[in-house]
Amino acid sequence: MKILVAVDGSEVGLAAVRQLVEFSAALAEPPDITLFYADPPLLRSVALNLGKDGVVSYHAENAAYAMKKARTALKRARLPFRETYLVGEPAESIVKQAKASKADLVVVGTHGRGALKQLFVGSVALKVIALSPVPVLVAR
Repeated sequence: MKILVAVDGSEVGLAAVRQLVEFSAALAEPPDITLFYADPPLLRSVALNLGKDGVVSYHAENAAYAMKKARTALKRARLPFRETYLVGEPAESIVKQAKASKADLVVVGTHGRGALKQLFVGSVALKVIALSPVPVLVAR
C-alpha cells in the first residue's frame, strides 16, 4: 500500500504521522510511505531579492525543518519512508503529489478549527478531501 503523509512541522502534522504508525501496525505488510511537505511560494519581490539559489535553499530548509519530527517518529517506528516536497499551495500540492506517487491513501492532520472559521479561512484537510482521488485519513 502506498501512503502519502503530509506534514507541516506542527504538532498536528506529527499527529498525522502517529496515526499513520498506528494504522501501519494493522497492515499485513509495511506500507510504502512518502513523507511530504508543501511549502507555499514566496512573494515575487522576496524571491527576486533572494535570487534563484536563495529561493531553492529557503524552500529546502523549510522542508527539512517541517519534516524533522515526523522523520524521527517514522524512524522510531522502524517504518521505511522517502521524503519529498513541492513548492505550491498545500492542498493542491498534496493532491498533486498523491497522484504522482500513485498513493492509495493520503494522511493529513487538521487543526480542528470550528466550522465558522473554516468558512473564512479554509482548511487544507477539507480541500484535500474534496480534491483527492484516493481516500484521505484525517488525524487530530
